[in-house]
Amino acid sequence: MVELKSPGEIARMRVAGEFVADVLAELRTRARVGVNLLDLEAYVRDRIRDRGAVSCYWDYAPSFGRGPFRNTVCLSVNDAVLHGLPFDYVLRDGDVLSIDLAVGVDGWVADSAITVIVGTAAEADLRLVRATEEALAAAIAVALPGNRIGDLSAAIEGVARAYGYPVNTEFGGHGLGRTMHEDPHVPNAGRAGRGYSLRPGLAIAIEPWFARTTDRIYTDADGWTIRSADGSRTAHSEHTVAITADGPQVLTRAA
Repeated sequence: MVELKSPGEIARMRVAGEFVADVLAELRTRARVGVNLLDLEAYVRDRIRDRGAVSCYWDYAPSFGRGPFRNTVCLSVNDAVLHGLPFDYVLRDGDVLSIDLAVGVDGWVADSAITVIVGTAAEADLRLVRATEEALAAAIAVALPGNRIGDLSAAIEGVARAYGYPVNTEFGGHGLGRTMHEDPHVPNAGRAGRGYSLRPGLAIAIEPWFARTTDRIYTDADGWTIRSADGSRTAHSEHTVAITADGPQVLTRAA
């Protein structure tokens, strides 16, 4: 069931979104050569505790993971793209790191993801990251009352195809509010004019992610981390967006 939020509830989600954006901005600068993923996890854990917030990941046990998830941030490296389980790994020059963070503040949730390149950036990796960011922007631009979920999906797919990247539809965006995953599902490919009609008060996480040369994925031995089936590198970008009469409001945009 889709639950629409009041302007006051969206404002409370924005508080959570600003915190998520701040932490992601901090992680962008902390993700350097020689840094251990476990140190990044510990940093996020401390920030959430100090804020009096709640991790949406801790103890999360959905059907697609080997739960419960016992970390506060998803850290996915190179061919890993989603649900990356932090582990004892030291970042190397040229690594592609996707960072996904969902946090609740005073009962309201926000969810966002960025992909950063550690140290020296290869042009092919920059291009992949740029494609996800452009796809996210294209979907946000059509997140207007009266449009449909399919318009967002088609916008994402259009950018992917223009860049020559295949699109996986097993995992995509979603509604959120009091919990991290709510209806509706927001696929990363679809037909414009189809699907749920966007109405003011709808809050959704839009999250294009692409692998360079495949649309197939598999789950790592840790039971959580999603990787490209052919080992090609990946990237992921995400924002929490509220549909309003005045246009889309990005609740997780950095100040």
